[in-house]
Amino acid sequence: MIIKKEYKFYAAHRNAQLSDKCRNLHGHRYGIVVHFEVERDGALSTLFGDFDAKIEPHLKEHYDHGLMIDVNDPLFPYLQRYVEETGDALRFNKFDVPTTVENLAYKLFCEFTEFGFRIERVEVRETDTSVISYTREDWIADSRRAATLAEAPTRIESL
Repeated sequence: MIIKKEYKFYAAHRNAQLSDKCRNLHGHRYGIVVHFEVERDGALSTLFGDFDAKIEPHLKEHYDHGLMIDVNDPLFPYLQRYVEETGDALRFNKFDVPTTVENLAYKLFCEFTEFGFRIERVEVRETDTSVISYTREDWIADSRRAATLAEAPTRIESL
């Protein structure tokens, strides 16, 4: 059985690898739809609040009104130095790959799975018209690829 839950957060990012408008710092209101696989045990499968109790605080603490940034972005050292020099508490969500919606979906899938949930799919809405549907099969393939590339001496450019 599939239980679908929706979440949202606001975050900034940029993609330094691009030469278009997305190279600039900008923000989105991300919409997340998580498809949880559950098994019915008697009259009910699970309480919706069981998902919310873990997912909502995680998104609020690590994503909402923060900056998702690739630690290899040339801008990152300047932002880090600014924080160190001023004590300003900017919230960074550090990626070791570009902050594309595909890499965000992979990261969220991993994090939600670490909570013990069995995820069938995560949909990430970056804009009103742009949505990625990231499946368990995608996650398995990307996890294998990341493990293989992590053994190589070069940096993972994207998953």
